Amino acid sequence: MQRVNTLLRRLPTWPVWALGCVPLGVLMARALAGDLGPDPVRGLQHPLGLWGLRLLIASLAVTPLMRAGLRLVRFRRAVGVLGFAYVALHFLVWVALDMGLRWPQIAGDLVKRPYILAGFAAFLLLVPLALTSTDAALRRLGARRWRRLHRLAYVAIPLGALHFAMIGKLWTVESLAYLAVTAGLLALRLVPAPVQREKTA
Repeated sequence: MQRVNTLLRRLPTWPVWALGCVPLGVLMARALAGDLGPDPVRGLQHPLGLWGLRLLIASLAVTPLMRAGLRLVRFRRAVGVLGFAYVALHFLVWVALDMGLRWPQIAGDLVKRPYILAGFAAFLLLVPLALTSTDAALRRLGARRWRRLHRLAYVAIPLGALHFAMIGKLWTVESLAYLAVTAGLLALRLVPAPVQREKTA
């Protein structure tokens, strides 16, 4: 484990950002080639939301892996911010391309469609987390207040998984798997962290 952590300390974070942008690049290339299927807006909107959910779930997995001994804290921010970026693009595609900025209809859908309300609530909860994801915000808020604020992720990410599961009329194995993984990762936070024993001479 020590060798792995030594390697992780030497690794820069830019490969995480680069890899996280690959799905977006593929989507943009498909859009330019007119290869998003019979419903291009849905062909763009759905993968953006799904990649956002995947990355946010991956950010939840960092803490259990850190408890196992891996030093991944430097990469958690990148994964979380990338996840938010995909969610924000998913939201913008829905508002601008799907709904055409028709605000009364958007407000009506928020009331009539529970899955849209769940997704919108998740997005709103993620906004302050993204805005305070910098070192400067951590210093300004203080570690305790910053950690308390970022616990909103424990509500936002399950809401996002619920939003995905509720989109279709039938819950699929895939949507239930995302819900189960999210619930499992949150449940792991209820397990007390192992006590670090000091080495004796």
